[in-house]
Amino acid sequence: MSVVPLIARPPAWEVLAQALRERRAVKVRYHGADRIVCPHVLGWKHRRPKLLAYQVAGSTSHGPLPDQLHRGWRSMFVDEIESVALTGDLWATAENYSLDTNAVDQLEIAVPLN
Repeated sequence: MSVVPLIARPPAWEVLAQALRERRAVKVRYHGADRIVCPHVLGWKHRRPKLLAYQVAGSTSHGPLPDQLHRGWRSMFVDEIESVALTGDLWATAENYSLDTNAVDQLEIAVPLN
């Protein structure tokens, strides 16, 4: 599959791509909430850069994280991420990780399924 960026990649893209490739957690500020997330998928949704990540700490725009591990998935528009930084937190995933996701309509990079 050839991938042609649909718009310029925002600055957060490169840090997220590095974290995804190296399976590292990142701290992001998104919609006013600080979160620790583990990037799994980067791609495009409706011509905008999009991230699918597993959130392990912090809060959400709706309050605290849910207790159920399978509900930690977050879909974020990369151009709305206010800040991003690699952390020393452990990378994590959940058993229900799948590349069959509606988070992106054009996949660019993803953590492979085991």
